[in-house]
Amino acid sequence: MINKIDNYVELVLLSDELSDAKEHLDNLINKMFNDDIGEAEFRINLAHIYSHLNRAWNSRNHVGEIDTELWEEFSKFPKDIEPL
Repeated sequence: MINKIDNYVELVLLSDELSDAKEHLDNLINKMFNDDIGEAEFRINLAHIYSHLNRAWNSRNHVGEIDTELWEEFSKFPKDIEPL
């Protein structure tokens, strides 16, 4: 896995994905309690959150730039992790 000593830039990018997921999750929770949210909006928001989490997991060992093709691949649900 990337680390702050050898891959500081990549670690910051991974951290940004997790921070964005947290921010969107917090916003979704607040919206659920303060607004009327339907299933379609809930689905869209969760898909967006999953994309951030997926990119964090899928890029955890990647060093270097992430082009459009990798971005799309890293956004997909991982095949190497099982929900607990």
